[in-house]
Amino acid sequence: MIKTVIPAMMLTLASTTSQAADPAIGKQLNEEHCIRCHGSEVYTRENRRVTSLPGLHKQVRFCEQNLGLTWFDDQIESTATYLNLEFYKFGIKP
Repeated sequence: MIKTVIPAMMLTLASTTSQAADPAIGKQLNEEHCIRCHGSEVYTRENRRVTSLPGLHKQVRFCEQNLGLTWFDDQIESTATYLNLEFYKFGIKP
């Protein structure tokens, strides 16, 4: 039993730590891939498409797939976190 529990615990820990969002990585990915295509005006325009945090994650994934970037989930999460902190402010109180 212990032989199966320990590896399962290690996999669980590895998967939870790899999903942690890092806004600094998100900023770097945004500057390398996103801004080159459309600039930051899409984040700040009055009639922007993204209107919620789930919508932001969906849009980041759409752009990643559309550009053929093959990002990992943590890169998507980091980019969405950066964009939310910097531009969108969903769920962030002043």
